[in-house]
Amino acid sequence: MNSSTSLRSTSRAAIVFTIALLVVVASAVVVIAVTTPRAEPSESAAARTSVREDSHVLSDAGDGAVTVVEFLDFECEACGAFFPTVESLREEFDGQVTFVMRYFPLPGHFNSKNAAVAVEAAAQQGQLEGMYQRMFETQVEWGEQQESAAALFREFASDLGLDLDQYDAAVADPATLARVESDFTDGIELGVQSTPTFFVDDERVELTSFDDLRAAILAAIAR
Repeated sequence: MNSSTSLRSTSRAAIVFTIALLVVVASAVVVIAVTTPRAEPSESAAARTSVREDSHVLSDAGDGAVTVVEFLDFECEACGAFFPTVESLREEFDGQVTFVMRYFPLPGHFNSKNAAVAVEAAAQQGQLEGMYQRMFETQVEWGEQQESAAALFREFASDLGLDLDQYDAAVADPATLARVESDFTDGIELGVQSTPTFFVDDERVELTSFDDLRAAILAAIAR
């Protein structure tokens, strides 16, 4: 591929991401505003941390490392578009930056909560990352559907070698859904209204392009 073709491909990808992000933000704000009660102003958003002790860590760079937190929806097309960028950044900053994943299933996505519960059930058997990656790699197969994809997610669990009895029990356990919803509640408290929303060392990143997250990471490392 010559340089002009590469630049055109990059530009098209950026345009697609920007359009997807704008559409998702607009729809998510409307849905959340309608379906989610306003958080009690018990403390300022600036005083809250975007990471809890039970938050899922994808890459751990140790104490004192810059920490990137993503609130995501596995059915969100903008999250799917950003997934390769996140994976690339994890590789680039391996050992320097901790990456944390948090659930934020948008009410307007039929299977977003099912997907989050499936990932959480897999996490209980040590396969968080395997299921997390499978969700985004297959998003076009099950996203934007108006019927449950739970059976497909169970096939993913089987492919990953999970104990299906344990997986089924975890999916059916109200505590698994409660774990997902606790992330969502934290996101609302932090002012999250759309996905993906990233925080770098507890500072929210304003996304206008794929490069914004990397720039925020570099700025945090330099501080």
